Amino acid sequence: MKISLTVPFLLLAVAASTIASDAPRVSRDQLVAVEKLLDSHYARLWEDNTVAVLGPTRGIYLDGYGAVLTSDIDVVTGPTLLFMRGPLNKDEIEKFRQKKIGRLPDLRRAMRQALIDSAASLDNVPAEEQIVVVAFLSRYPWEDVKGLPKQIMMQAQRKSLLAAQRAGAPGLDEAIRVQEN
Repeated sequence: MKISLTVPFLLLAVAASTIASDAPRVSRDQLVAVEKLLDSHYARLWEDNTVAVLGPTRGIYLDGYGAVLTSDIDVVTGPTLLFMRGPLNKDEIEKFRQKKIGRLPDLRRAMRQALIDSAASLDNVPAEEQIVVVAFLSRYPWEDVKGLPKQIMMQAQRKSLLAAQRAGAPGLDEAIRVQEN
């Protein structure tokens, strides 16, 4: 009789531990807070470009890898009502390209700071896992994209980011891996 009563309780205990282990390590609420943080970093970059963030940042936690946050960024807003004024000439297209190239350092600095802030905010991401921030750069069909990346990705191990942040800027540069393509 004791055996028959013990078996259901053991099954319940196993089921409860399985359900508990299926819970995400990083909650959706934590990711939403970091998504909003990144959006605010990017939205304040340029006074003449209030729509720098083309959609909300999206974050996901991948167990065993870390947190990945992606954003669609418009570095320079294109001319409005292009169909009303006619096509841009070569000088206007080059001026637009140069302005975009000139703003990339601002975006890289904002991404770097967002990566650092994300590492500090995402307490539940294990120290050995990655924090990744990706910016997908918008493009217009008429623009000259020579020398412009489609995306910028920055990533680092969370513990390396936190340690480098405490040590100062030189350590941060070594901790962060940047890839542009």
